[in-house]
Amino acid sequence: MSDVHNVTEIWIEKSNVANTKIFEKNIDSTQLAADEVLLKIDTLGFSANNVTYSVFGDKMGYWGFFPADDTWGIVPMWGFATVLVSNHADVKVGEKVFGYLPMASHLVITAGKISPTHFFDVSEKRKSISPVYDNYVRCATDPGYQADREAWQLNYRPLFMTSFVLDDFVGEGLVAAEQPIKQVILTSASSKTAYGAAHLLKKHKAERGLDYQVVGLTSAGNKTFTQDLDCYDQVLSYDEIAQLGNATSSWVLDFAGNKSLLLNLQKQFADKLDKLVLIGSTDVDAQQDKPDGHLDSEFFFAPSQVKKRTAEWGHAGFAERYATAWQSFAVHMNNKVSVAEYSGVKAIEALYHTGLENKLNNLEINVLKF
Repeated sequence: MSDVHNVTEIWIEKSNVANTKIFEKNIDSTQLAADEVLLKIDTLGFSANNVTYSVFGDKMGYWGFFPADDTWGIVPMWGFATVLVSNHADVKVGEKVFGYLPMASHLVITAGKISPTHFFDVSEKRKSISPVYDNYVRCATDPGYQADREAWQLNYRPLFMTSFVLDDFVGEGLVAAEQPIKQVILTSASSKTAYGAAHLLKKHKAERGLDYQVVGLTSAGNKTFTQDLDCYDQVLSYDEIAQLGNATSSWVLDFAGNKSLLLNLQKQFADKLDKLVLIGSTDVDAQQDKPDGHLDSEFFFAPSQVKKRTAEWGHAGFAERYATAWQSFAVHMNNKVSVAEYSGVKAIEALYHTGLENKLNNLEINVLKF
């Protein structure tokens, strides 16, 4: 095997995320520093969540994981990789890992905090917003890894972690609410993180002693798909929001980032809108449209809830609860979607632009291979 490895990356212009370019470089593995590991990226998952990473790259620190330069950034993605070269005694060549990776063919990390189940990238170059994103899970010892379900793990596992802790956050808030909340409304209801959360909110309401309706808002074109998921009590298109009325105490969980829509919902519900929680931004076009008006909202940052519950439940307790929730969702979703594979840098770049245009096929989960 040659010591020189050809690396391909897709760079995104930070100030204009629709502008992309292919960047190529060489890595000489004989020049790796102590504890550095060269990962060959095998497969990546791509969804509307990665569009959120791009749109909020500066605001939420997503450009800090895999720095390109001052003008350009690399979108983080979840994926599988194989250790190609290792300068760390406890990380073996050939082992497979799952974790946060760049939109690229290879990645050099500095391995540290090694355990039998995982290790971390402790590189000073990596400006991370949470240790959750720096952890590489070793597939050989991961109880959640299934070789024949890699496509599902790529596309759902990272997003479902947000779904899981969001359901927990909302459940805690609804139980403590001063007035009984009768409606939880999720925008961009056809997105994976939204319907994962909806499944759990619907499943858990009885055991929480609560009586709320889980309502999904989506585009007219995605309404039938979203209804067929059977994760919501009710699904409406955006032009049907008048049917929600204005007399029901509600929470809105926003995954779309469409300020006009949120202002309309805020106005419609007025004092009946108990909380507006911002989670993501699947509607990229709406980011360019900033109508006047103040949103009385809060931003949900999933790693903070992960950290809170891990401290309370312990790592084992958190993992056990998550595994139970994931199993429930996986069974529910079985046979509802199919796998689509995209090979080569041009195909991956084109899919990214499809995501920016909010035109991803919701009946498919995407597997990318450089």
